[in-house]
Amino acid sequence: MNRLALWFLPLTLPAADYVVVVSQKTAEAPGWSQVVQSLEATHQAKVLRFEGSVLSIQNALRTESPHWVCWVAQPEELGVKAAADMHQLARDNDEDPYEDFQWGVITGRTSDDALKLTDNSKPLIIRNVGASTNFASECVEEGYWFDEFTAGEKWAKPKGGVAEKLSGAKDSTESIVQKLNEGKTDLFITSGHASENDWQPGYKYRNGTFSHKDGTIIGRALDGKVHAVDSPNPKVYLPIGNCLMGNIPGKNCMALSWMHSCGVKQMVGYVVPTWFGYAGWGVLDYFVEQPGRFTLNQAWLANHHALIWKKLHSKGNDAQDLSGLDFDADKTIFYGDPKWEARMAPGVLRWEETLKQISASEWEWTITPKAGSKTFAPVNTNGSQRGGRPLVAFLPRHPAGWKLLVGEKWSPVLADDFILLPNPGADAQLPETIVIRIQAK
Repeated sequence: MNRLALWFLPLTLPAADYVVVVSQKTAEAPGWSQVVQSLEATHQAKVLRFEGSVLSIQNALRTESPHWVCWVAQPEELGVKAAADMHQLARDNDEDPYEDFQWGVITGRTSDDALKLTDNSKPLIIRNVGASTNFASECVEEGYWFDEFTAGEKWAKPKGGVAEKLSGAKDSTESIVQKLNEGKTDLFITSGHASENDWQPGYKYRNGTFSHKDGTIIGRALDGKVHAVDSPNPKVYLPIGNCLMGNIPGKNCMALSWMHSCGVKQMVGYVVPTWFGYAGWGVLDYFVEQPGRFTLNQAWLANHHALIWKKLHSKGNDAQDLSGLDFDADKTIFYGDPKWEARMAPGVLRWEETLKQISASEWEWTITPKAGSKTFAPVNTNGSQRGGRPLVAFLPRHPAGWKLLVGEKWSPVLADDFILLPNPGADAQLPETIVIRIQAK
């Protein structure tokens, strides 16, 4: 089985499964009220309006205990503090240290751009992946990347084949724009130097640069020629190795321009300069390297659960790790409807999972290794803080918690709506299956 099988009957019914949060100012603004209404109609959502800080709705969110939360915000309401506030709202919704709902932010240069992000009528199955850095191409149907370390080096992975190294122009600017404008890229991954206003795809060599103008991403090559990106096909964007690409200090910035001219419907990015990288690069461990198992929003949340778990279990001599994890904890943001399903096309998985309900109050999570000693080894080590991620499966929320019945030797962590299994390690002596059985308290 290539995908996580999940059958569930809710043990508790939340007051509202999907909540839209919006400032009174935005709720009453021309155009933006239609964005709220679209989400409300699509998800039968409850709308919570607030004055002042978004943190003022904490008690209301605790009462609703939603599965999904979407903040509709105008660009001037966002920035570094906005990302931290949303992480805090999710983390402080109950007493455990983990985030308690899937969340995202819908915004845009204009309300029309934001409205496009509310259309989740058609899920995105990601078959073609493009990047400015090496990724686990064996996990995707087809793709390409431009090497950020070596000028003129590019790679292509054809459908049904393996990645092949090719020679390209030493300035990759025009080639990157051409690939995006072909309209076949479903996921775009970037690394390299960046800010809210530019991106440099050459990390160790001189290359062209990308910036924005009037909501359009433009590449300026070393010869001075300008190449505009016009790539409206729906896609998701992961600038997981970039500083500041996720920050929105106003309506003129890279993030909003990716949404406006590049068809980006979901995006995960840092709102600050990054150095540690766990919260960014780790999204690939769950999303790309476990193809089909998680939606993008789930993969981002699973990686954040992993970050918090690692913080809690780091030893005293891991001072640098603890400092880095603390730094990363609230520094990424998710743009887009958190319930929209963007998922990798099913691919080869190193282990299979089945999560099923076996009685009125009991669930069983079965993990079957499929790659021998490589089952839980890192798939791809490009980037920072790669590999070693715990396994995560999402459960129906049960506020009273869960009791472990079987599987104590694997030290699972039980939260109200997920279960986490520390990575058994590449050299572990693995049984044919790992079985975790839990019971609702």
